[in-house]
Amino acid sequence: MDEGAEFCAAQADRVVIQGDKLRLDLERLQSRREPSGDLRQFFLRRPRWCHLKTRAVERVAHGDPWDEREYEMYPRALKSPYGQRRSAFGKERYSALGIAREDWEARQRAAIANWNCFGAPAALFCYIDRDLGRPQWADVGMYLQTVMLLLRAEGLHSCPQMAWSQVRETVAEVLSPPDGLILFCGMSIGHDDPKVSYTRTGRAPLDETVTFVDGLGASTAQPSSVS
Repeated sequence: MDEGAEFCAAQADRVVIQGDKLRLDLERLQSRREPSGDLRQFFLRRPRWCHLKTRAVERVAHGDPWDEREYEMYPRALKSPYGQRRSAFGKERYSALGIAREDWEARQRAAIANWNCFGAPAALFCYIDRDLGRPQWADVGMYLQTVMLLLRAEGLHSCPQMAWSQVRETVAEVLSPPDGLILFCGMSIGHDDPKVSYTRTGRAPLDETVTFVDGLGASTAQPSSVS
């Protein structure tokens, strides 16, 4: 799921508003039977959506502290090769935006765009019951990918954003989710802007992520990691 999220984040700067067509696309999506399993999801549209974006952006811009974390986005010490992949993605994305590594203010402005959902006019927020275990957390990734594929079938683009979990209390003020749920992420939903350039992020070579097994157990490669 990590690389899939990175791919969508690389396209997030291209998401824009295209009026009534988006509402019709979302209504068609909601009428289809995407798997949900142990999850709860909330679609937000105007005006509550505009209020939430404004509140979140103001909070982050003012330097308010993050809400207490309910899960870790990444381990504190991200080992090789995952740390290197994450750093390489950040470098590629900021380079595509024309932002130098040492330009901290520009990097902050780009980060704040997360809570404006990059200008997208709608969003989905995905919650999971806090009493469930790791196998059910894996369901979250499958669910989100299914929704993202359905969105593409409707001509829409999307970007999953764990950054929303950092302001989960602000989200809860608007959504009023039932007790006992954890906000895993938000997802920006909108239409692509072809005038905005972006760079497709790299991928690990196949022999680093896949082991092919011949016969009864002799493998042709030993991957250094699993993506």
